[in-house]
Amino acid sequence: MAFRDAAHIFQRLRNGTVPDRGLEAFAVGIERHRKELQRKLDEVKGGEGDVKFLRGGYGCGKTFMANLVVHDAQKGGFATSFVVVSDNDLHFHRFDELYRKVVSGLSTPACPQGALGDVLDRWIGGIEEGLVQLGLSDDDPSFDERVLAKLDEQLVALTGGRAPADMIRAIRKVFELKQAGRVQEASALVSWLSGSSNVAAGLKGVAGVKGDISSSDAMAYLRGILEIIKRAGYTGLVIVIDEAETILRMRGDVRGKSLNAIRQIVDAASGYPGLLWVFTGTPTFFDDRQGVKGVEALHARIKYEEFNGVPSLRQPQLALRPFDRERLLKVALKLRSLHPDLAPEEAERRLPRELVEQLVDAVTAGFRGDVGVVPRQFLRTFVNVLDVLADDPDQDAHGLLGFEPAGLTPEEEAVLAGRKLEEPPPDDAFGGAGVAM
Repeated sequence: MAFRDAAHIFQRLRNGTVPDRGLEAFAVGIERHRKELQRKLDEVKGGEGDVKFLRGGYGCGKTFMANLVVHDAQKGGFATSFVVVSDNDLHFHRFDELYRKVVSGLSTPACPQGALGDVLDRWIGGIEEGLVQLGLSDDDPSFDERVLAKLDEQLVALTGGRAPADMIRAIRKVFELKQAGRVQEASALVSWLSGSSNVAAGLKGVAGVKGDISSSDAMAYLRGILEIIKRAGYTGLVIVIDEAETILRMRGDVRGKSLNAIRQIVDAASGYPGLLWVFTGTPTFFDDRQGVKGVEALHARIKYEEFNGVPSLRQPQLALRPFDRERLLKVALKLRSLHPDLAPEEAERRLPRELVEQLVDAVTAGFRGDVGVVPRQFLRTFVNVLDVLADDPDQDAHGLLGFEPAGLTPEEEAVLAGRKLEEPPPDDAFGGAGVAM
């Protein structure tokens, strides 16, 4: 592994967060789940559109698995977008807000963030190259008009004529502005196409577009973006919606509309070939009457089932199991060999397996023996121990194995206090989850 990637992994783990890259180096005990998600990617690559839900309690690694899906998707040529549900800046039932989060966060192997402009350039570049191969010179006075005509033709054909007229106008104007050297204005229009509402009215007028992308039009825009992504040479698009359980904390009417929006996405998924949605959520989100179970049409579509305690991995909900002691130990041993400032042989000599086992037991004991809730705290502590050894060649690891919880999340505080880990929010005066959108 490159030093830069190893340093990134350890910096993120010090902060108690999931790394953006390098996850595969210490992905342990999830081989079957990863294989199932690869199966879904292969289906979508073949022209399907679908939704998958990652189900798991606190500490099961939902966000880790979601980030791993992004890694595997980009490795397979997909564009991706990772959206965290927030009750502050994302009203999930408003598709214009969801669209803005998805498209502004678009990522590709070539452009890690804000990739829509690069995707458009690749698509238009492909059109130009095709015209040149047909014998038309790019110096021909009619070349730009031919490009625009081909652009219109492809958008109409790819979306079955459902691409919004303002979308086509905006993309045409992006091309024209770039050809005229007005790159800043072109970039502003790309921001408009990404869902931004902060684009000057004068520029929108020049492009011939009216207002901003509305909630009712947003999914049609997403269809157009999806088709452009594929024409730009990418396999398709994977959208991760992380922490869907946040919806449970929203006001009752908003909660109901948000759940109904998920139902609409599930119902429409097959009509977006090449698009995979991946949601993460807790069992409470799926099983409580104020969550998915309260929307019968959605619950019936994605209901989770086990057969004598054994679930199918291919059902809509993919259940992630809590960490056990052996899995936590394997992750630690993987990380021990990856520290950017400790040679693997030195790390193994100074921090042998038996000491790693002692640290696993110490952290687990600190959380009342609940191994499932300890990964974040354990990994932070383990990284700190490795850091101390890297800083001081004479430091003996035996004196470093005490554990004191720090930077606790509400869930970790609940375990320490012996409280139930998940509690659904009380209902309120606005009604339950069945409110129609």
